[in-house]
Order: sequence, then C-alpha cells, then structure tokens
Amino acid sequence: MSVTERVLFVHAHPDDETIDTGGTIATLIDRGAWVTVLTCTRGERGEVIPADLQHALRSPDELIELRTAELAKAMTILGVTDHRYLGDETAHWIGRAPRIYRDSGMTWGADGAEATVETDPESLGGADFGDVAADIAAVILDVRPDVVVSYNAKGGYGHPDHVRVRDASARAAAVYDVPYFAIDTQGELVVDISAALDRKRAALGAYRSQLTLDGDTMVYPGGQRLPLTNVERYSWDPNDSAAPISFADQHPAARFVAAVLGGVIGIAIGALLSVYNQYTVKVAGQDVWVGALAATLIVAAILVGFRLAFATRIVPAFAAAGVIAVVALFALPSGRGAPLILQTGPGLLWEFAPIALAIIVLVWPKARRRRPGKIASQSRKSSVS
Repeated sequence: MSVTERVLFVHAHPDDETIDTGGTIATLIDRGAWVTVLTCTRGERGEVIPADLQHALRSPDELIELRTAELAKAMTILGVTDHRYLGDETAHWIGRAPRIYRDSGMTWGADGAEATVETDPESLGGADFGDVAADIAAVILDVRPDVVVSYNAKGGYGHPDHVRVRDASARAAAVYDVPYFAIDTQGELVVDISAALDRKRAALGAYRSQLTLDGDTMVYPGGQRLPLTNVERYSWDPNDSAAPISFADQHPAARFVAAVLGGVIGIAIGALLSVYNQYTVKVAGQDVWVGALAATLIVAAILVGFRLAFATRIVPAFAAAGVIAVVALFALPSGRGAPLILQTGPGLLWEFAPIALAIIVLVWPKARRRRPGKIASQSRKSSVS
C-alpha cells in the first residue's frame, strides 16, 4: 500500500476495525495516507463483559452510547480523523434520507455463526442489499479511495453482518473499479504493524465492553484467546469483487420481473411442447413416446436451470406453474372435438411429469454457504458483534 493512498476500511461493528485492521490503519496514517473508517452498525446487539458496565444493557440507547464512545476513543488512539457511520449524513446515497443500520445479531449453529431466525427490517441484514451497497458507494464517490478494505467471502467468522458488509462493499468497489482487499489471515499481502502495535493494543483497551487484554492476548466473552501479532494480512482476488448479486439481494422490482418472465417462459414452453406430446417413433416394433419424453426432459432442464441460475425457488415455481396451467388447459375437452392432450400413455406422461418435476426441483434443499468451523477453532471472537 502506497503512503500516498486514500484507503477506505469498511467494518460491521465497533471494535472490528481495531481487531482486524487496527495496526494497518495506524501504520498507514503514520506514513501519510488518508484513512477513512466506515462502521456499518453501532453494535446494538453486542455483549457486555465487565460488571461495572452491565448498566448499558438496560436499554438499547445506553448500549449504543457505550459502544459509540468506545469506538470514538479507539479512533482517536489510532489517529483516524475521518470516521463515518453507514447511512448517516456523510454516508448515504444522494436522494435518500439518512438512516441507521442496526446490528443484526447472530446465533451459533452446528456450522458456526448463523443469522437469527427473525431479522429486524431496520438491521443491516434486513435492509435491501441495493441500499447498503449504494450507501457504501456514496462514501467511495466522496472519498475516492485507492483501495477498499473489508472482509473475505465468509465474513471472517461468518457473522451475517460481516458477510453483508463484504458483499456490499465488494460490489460497490467493483462498480467504481476500486481494488478490493479482504482481511485474510492467510493472505499474500503482509503489513508489518510492529511500530503501531502499542497503539493497536491501546485501541483494543478502549473496548472494555467487548474484550479484555491479558498481556499480548485478546480474550473474548466465550473465553477464546487470540494473540496479538506484528503483522496483519490481506488478499486480493479481482474475480471475488465481481461476484453476481444473489436473487434474494436483488431489488424487489427485479425479482418480480424475473418471476413473471419465468411464468411466461413456462406458458410458452408448455404450449409448444403440448403440440408434439403424441409424437411416437417405432423402434424394434415398439412405440417410443419421443414427444412426451423429450418434452419432459426439456421441462426438467428449464426448471433445474432456473433453480441453479437464480438460487431461488421463486423463478422455477412460476415457470412450473405456467407449464402445468397450459397442460391442464390443453387436457380439457374442447367444444369442437378431442383435447390436444389425449388420455393415452404419452398424454398421461405429459400431464403428470411437469407436476412431479416441479415437486422435485422445488423441494430439494437449498445449498448452504460453507461456513468456517466454530469459533473455538477460529482466530476470531465469540462476541455477537
């Protein structure tokens, strides 16, 4: 990283910036770089360790006051003069009103950190992905950084807010062609923070509510211990930042259009293939239902393709509904003769195959994001923020 660079660090909660990048922040500032730290939530759902600070748990406002005061103190120690909260007056997209993104919280599951069952619509995880990315983009446009630094694809240890921050900041960086560096304990970019280690230690000491220091070891609420080291590592993958936005994170209008188009395609395919459902070919004296079998395979390919391409059940469900509706319509007797789909072997196959395929494609389990192991086996914290 050049000493003349403008660097934007994007973090989910107060203390994340110091734990993961505090030494790099201080080192860059010492070398003359302009550093902006963007914190996306106030850590409203974090834990409080010391007995003398338990009063902060009496209300969300008291906890917010405590966490923001700790962050302000850490920023002063590290030398940061440009700190912002996502959604506030200095960090929101033009034309949108300022807002507060709340801490989403998390739970521990069998595979590590997981989102809570119910998501607060005011939280970072409950907010529209486009809004989060746009607000981060507004900071990029204002600061004009040479580098954006945030989490890797797993969000470090899997906290849903970390994953959301990573996805949104990587997207915003990609749109404006800004190099994106991910915090990575195995990364190839190594920053020597030896000269700034004492300041990082002091900044960590500002977060009494979240962690304690035992010499050169950080101790988290769950008892996990992480040693302070004199290096911080990062990685850069140009393809990582350009990852497509998932269907669930698309704008509601885009999801609606995709679902409707899926239904239209289903109707068109159902109508076209119904015309040929009775087509058979003699093979070794036996009738092979080429039309019905080919139609079944085509519908299977479309439904599976939609499920995999969009990573959602919504689009294939609309496509399946379109096919099934048309097939049911063509199977009904018309006023001028027999139905288009006859009650023969090929006809019955074509009537029931789309229903069976829809059930199979829509019921199979959603692929889960591979998460890191439990925090006990990770070099990260056990606090919910």
